Amino acid sequence: MTDDTNTGGTSKEGAEPTGGPQSSAEQGGADVAAHRAAGGMRPVEGEPEQAVDTGRDADAVPEGGTRLAPTRTRRGMFGVSDSGDTSGFGGLRLPGYAPAPAERPFGGWFDDVADELAAALVERKIPRGALQQVTVDRGEITFYVQRERIRDVCRTLRDDDGLRFELCSSVSGVDYGVDVEQRLHVVYHLLSMTYRRRIRLEVALDVDDPHLPSVVEVYPTADWHERETWDMFGIVFDGHPALTRILMPDDWDGHPQRKDYPLGGIPVEYKGAEIPPPDQRRSYT
Repeated sequence: MTDDTNTGGTSKEGAEPTGGPQSSAEQGGADVAAHRAAGGMRPVEGEPEQAVDTGRDADAVPEGGTRLAPTRTRRGMFGVSDSGDTSGFGGLRLPGYAPAPAERPFGGWFDDVADELAAALVERKIPRGALQQVTVDRGEITFYVQRERIRDVCRTLRDDDGLRFELCSSVSGVDYGVDVEQRLHVVYHLLSMTYRRRIRLEVALDVDDPHLPSVVEVYPTADWHERETWDMFGIVFDGHPALTRILMPDDWDGHPQRKDYPLGGIPVEYKGAEIPPPDQRRSYT
């Protein structure tokens, strides 16, 4: 009879849990005192830390971060600022959410993967700064990667014997809106079929320079995913074998899932009328 009391993480049956219930915004466990004694500092949400190597061990993974986390507060569903809209979402108020950098111990097998990745990067002479931040949130571990190093990090994750993330199951984009620095993000979901583990990689980009290397030569499954991310968000994957639109027509103007893309209206067959976009509708109450 198996013990079903441990439900944390995503591992199946009685396998080792994937990080437990803690979030990166909380303390990571009993080794916090040892972490602080070794020079670690409590992470603060959205705080840029460790912009350069601070002299600690070169094979250590940063628990701080060098990225600026998105902090834009979401108001309403469609950004209406005056009279509201007829969608019913005009009063919606959601605070901006950004997971804080994680601190050791990450929990479960997360520490093993982080240490193995750090050692593998050093072995391949990839700079430590390639990993900008480590976050543990909602049972997932995310490595924030410098855009120039995303292909090197992916190849390391695939080829290292202690990692073996053989499959890239998803590449997708995020636009945090015009008020956020480095508003465009690319998110990669990697799966190790050898060790039954999943991790996330994330790269932050400026909207004025939305370029990063393609990982198709490392993960062929990323081909159409990168095309869709280009089509919807305008993120350019340099080195992609055929970066063309995949959902919209080839001559389409703009990228529909960007936050500054017009919401559009719906033509109706009644005396030439047109239903305006949600952010331009008036409230008749």
